Amino acid sequence: MLIPDARVVAVAGEAIIDLVADEPGGPYLALPGGSPANVAVGLARLGAPTRMIARIGEDPFGRTLRAHLVRNGVDTGAVVHAAEPSSVAFVHHEENGAPSYDLRLAGTADWQWTPEELSRVPLGDVAALHVGSLAMVMPPGGEVLADLARRARATATVSYDPNCRPDVMERLPDARSRIESLLRTADIVKISDADLAWLRPGVAPRRFAADLLDGTPGVSVVIVTLGSEGALVAAPHLPPLHLPAAPVEVVDTVGAGDSYMSTVLAGLYERGLLGAERRPALRSAPASVISEVCAEAARAAAITCGRRGADPPTRAELAASPVT
Repeated sequence: MLIPDARVVAVAGEAIIDLVADEPGGPYLALPGGSPANVAVGLARLGAPTRMIARIGEDPFGRTLRAHLVRNGVDTGAVVHAAEPSSVAFVHHEENGAPSYDLRLAGTADWQWTPEELSRVPLGDVAALHVGSLAMVMPPGGEVLADLARRARATATVSYDPNCRPDVMERLPDARSRIESLLRTADIVKISDADLAWLRPGVAPRRFAADLLDGTPGVSVVIVTLGSEGALVAAPHLPPLHLPAAPVEVVDTVGAGDSYMSTVLAGLYERGLLGAERRPALRSAPASVISEVCAEAARAAAITCGRRGADPPTRAELAASPVT
């Protein structure tokens, strides 16, 4: 049961159509995706009141994306009806099951934010703002969204998952510096081991967490997900915790990290730990609370890995999953 709270969890970033081929040479299936949109759907399915902040086109793919958000209970009042077409990602799976992405992003709706558009986005009723992935670094709108995150800190918890896409970000000369700046804007940082290897080559997860916590007074929780090896979780007052992954027979890892992120935020929301006024409580949350929230997130990620596409669990599915 969620705590009584009139505020929402907002998510800012891209909503992309994933064109997924089940087998080489097979037909493509159009599925709603985009890391931030996946997080928003995951939050709503877990019962957290959720608002999506995005630019979505009016083309058929855009209508599919908007309908997907609405169908899952996400508030789309802050979604801009954009004139540009929708972004598309062709998704293929390597022999080890890991997805690879061929992204078609030139001139598409997600990246064209203007200050005037975001000035109309309400923040007064936002308990937490989650930001992530390509929308935070892609010109021309990346800096506009980064400014939204900085402004949101006055009243809301800010969480960030860089969800790196090296094929795109390597072509942006300031992508790494933008990501590093956002890491120091956030209260909660989640990053995968693969993203860390690209962002800071050779830096171990423990070193990354220690550097971020020691060098950034505002960061309260750092999570480095390690795939089948679980996750490293660190906080200012706690020694690093190595938490196991939940067992699963993997069908598809697409969206697993997004399910993990949404479940962390939903868990903190229901425990009354989101909102700027709750920063001291979040920073001092006991290991038992952090471990419990991250264990729920690991189970959500496992459920998502057990089925095709970015398909996060509902609250009922998460409650029914075995606790390890």
